[in-house]
Amino acid sequence: MLQAVSADKVAQVIVRAREMDARVGAWEVHDPRHPDEETPEMVLEALRNDPARAALASLFTGMNADELAELVALMWIGRGTFEPEEWQDALTTAREEHSGVAGTARYLLKDPLLADYLEEGLDRLGYAIETLEADVR
Repeated sequence: MLQAVSADKVAQVIVRAREMDARVGAWEVHDPRHPDEETPEMVLEALRNDPARAALASLFTGMNADELAELVALMWIGRGTFEPEEWQDALTTAREEHSGVAGTARYLLKDPLLADYLEEGLDRLGYAIETLEADVR
């Protein structure tokens, strides 16, 4: 069913979204006596300039409108908004509701379950997600 965006590219999005999901909320200085001291947990802090988020955003901005529309439709299939046999309806709705690359990228970035929905969408459309994700790592 996917035509504009490859299943491999969707797998890249899933892997990058999972990297972002692993982040925890940023916290204040851990030990006021040693404000510059880093801890292992700081690697997983979700900061405004988070490199995992930036990598995912860059991946989105490198896509065209048709690829992003397919990602949105796939996400909706994964979350159950549309059924797999309603792929064309989902795609039409995605194109109508999400115009512009920047707006669609923001829409995708703000969904905390993006990776889960895309993975479920691929699975519901018959793609072997384990194989696809293994090729990205």
